[in-house]
Amino acid sequence: MVDRKDFSSWLEGPRARTSAQEEYRGRDLGLPPSGPGSIAGFGIRLVGVLIDWGIAALIARGIFSVPLPFAQPPATGGQNFVVLGVFSVMHLLLVGTIGYTIGHRIVGLQVQSLGGARVMPVQAVVRTILLCLFIPAVVWDRDGRGLHDKVPGTVIVRTR
Repeated sequence: MVDRKDFSSWLEGPRARTSAQEEYRGRDLGLPPSGPGSIAGFGIRLVGVLIDWGIAALIARGIFSVPLPFAQPPATGGQNFVVLGVFSVMHLLLVGTIGYTIGHRIVGLQVQSLGGARVMPVQAVVRTILLCLFIPAVVWDRDGRGLHDKVPGTVIVRTR
């Protein structure tokens, strides 16, 4: 559940309440500080999303003849939404069934419900909608979880 403390941690900055030695990202969620099961960092998550976006662009190119990124002539506004649609369907189906996308799998990440359980379909739908809106994905709390993970009660953890 989202409460006032969560919003205040965003306003104070990502390290505002994690300055003590025994505090780390994911401690309040019962996750280890590093290694498998720990919260994934921003950089590795970004690489996973870029891989997924590239795959979605290739699928959109093959099925809907949408130009690839940086192609001449470039994709129009409507064609870019086709790539977003493919990305969202891919994300919804893969996270909702096996817990990770192709990009997540390549970089060693998995989406889990809080407590380590499998992601439920409703959580996958809410998470995908918020991820595709972009802004919720770049608003983080002190644990490094975006609003797109906080609202449905999910977390991205490392698998290796």
